[in-house]
Amino acid sequence: MYNACGYFNVWHSRRNPVNGIGERNTEEKMDNGGDRKKKGQKIRKNRQILGFGAAGLVCLVLIVVIARGLLALRAEKQEAARQQSSTQTRQEQEAGNGQDAETQENQSLDTVPVEENTGVSGQVTISAAGDCTLGTDENFDYSTSLPARYEEEGDPGYFFRNVRDIFSADDLTIVNLEGPLTTAEERADKQFSFKGDPSYTQILTSGSVEACNLANNHSKDYGTQGYEDTIANVEAAGIQTFGYERTAVFDSDGIKVGLAGVYELAEGIDCQDDMTAAIQALKDAGADVIVVSFHWGTEKENYPDETQQALAHAAIDQGADLVLGHHPHVLQGIEKYQGKYIVYSLGNFCFGGNKNPSDKDTMIFQQTFTLENGEVVSDDAIRILPCRITSSDDYNNYQPTPAEGEEAERILGRIREYSQGFGTQLP
Repeated sequence: MYNACGYFNVWHSRRNPVNGIGERNTEEKMDNGGDRKKKGQKIRKNRQILGFGAAGLVCLVLIVVIARGLLALRAEKQEAARQQSSTQTRQEQEAGNGQDAETQENQSLDTVPVEENTGVSGQVTISAAGDCTLGTDENFDYSTSLPARYEEEGDPGYFFRNVRDIFSADDLTIVNLEGPLTTAEERADKQFSFKGDPSYTQILTSGSVEACNLANNHSKDYGTQGYEDTIANVEAAGIQTFGYERTAVFDSDGIKVGLAGVYELAEGIDCQDDMTAAIQALKDAGADVIVVSFHWGTEKENYPDETQQALAHAAIDQGADLVLGHHPHVLQGIEKYQGKYIVYSLGNFCFGGNKNPSDKDTMIFQQTFTLENGEVVSDDAIRILPCRITSSDDYNNYQPTPAEGEEAERILGRIREYSQGFGTQLP
């Protein structure tokens, strides 16, 4: 019985999930079922993630496809607009060409407009004075010389004091610098040889002189060295020099004044070749106004000779707007030729070459040039300012001074007299 009941109990416990070994099997089954559930949940979760990723990828592909389509559509619109613009431009060009052809045809039947001259316009006032010898001959009495006066006054402004206002009011003042400013010692073998100290450039600068002609018979009184020293010293002071083969261009508010200096005494009429070359050089440099300064003629003569006249006329024929002359040491007449003025001799000015010359009359010749579109207007805007080379009546104190009253009329009367043979009417 026991055995039978024991067997029954064992069998029953296996069949009954509540008891014994059957319970453990049930727990194992439950554990295995839980694992399977978790595994299923994980699989489902992974499938969801994969599903979301696939959906995102599809959306990205769709976005790319749509964007490409929009870009292609935009490109088509731009190309269509470009073709339309190109067609319109060709039509306008064809229409314009037709109008140009019509315009050209009309112009050919009418008059073709002249191109506008774009040259400079404005005015420039030029003052010219005669021989300035800023020094002395070593054989002269030093006590009455210009260097002695320079030491006595202690002021380089003394010499041009009475004419400075005239020169400072113009645009360009030109003088003939007759004698070197140098310390060179080798004197030329001639009767008169002049030189002054390089510091005498202050006489010119304080007097508002802007340019000096050096083509004369005293510029090389102390040889090539003295001549070259003069160029260097004067230009270092801010004053332009010109003469012989050297020309200069002075700029006055955009108006270019060309300066040429010609030495006639050695070659006579043959110096015309040098003159021609100098004028051409100034034209090539773009000069708007050309001034030619001649050292010529016969000393103490009040009328020019045939060579002076021939050279002056040739200079104007070749393009000079004003001709200046010096060397006679006295005044000569003024001629108007082809609408241009020729001042045959300006006389002495600040002249250290003679302590008491018998003829102390001189002048400042002044002309204002008006330019319109690069062309000089013929307007006769000249002034003749009668002067004396000294402010003293009895001797030369080397201080040129404007004349006044009867004295001024007397000097103007002389100039008019010397000019009558040219038929020139002077103010």
